[in-house]
Amino acid sequence: MFEFVIAFVNALAPLLNNAALTPAELTGNIATAGAALGVGVAALGAGVAEGGIGAAAVGALAEDEEFFGNAILFTVLPETLVILAIVVIFII
Repeated sequence: MFEFVIAFVNALAPLLNNAALTPAELTGNIATAGAALGVGVAALGAGVAEGGIGAAAVGALAEDEEFFGNAILFTVLPETLVILAIVVIFII
């Protein structure tokens, strides 16, 4: 979460400091801020999802150790959202 705030402030700082930006610079800064916002929201969603999934996985492992593979798979699954968000940054 803190990474999202830092990235978003770093993207918006040039907008707040320079009032006389060229349209190309302004468009680039807005695209950077949008990318930072997208990754931040994806990371926040993945974190919230992993909280519930992790608790359920630990409960299932406490009952039966055979669920280890499924617990790891379902715990890691929300991280793919963040990886896809980072891929979108490279596309922009």
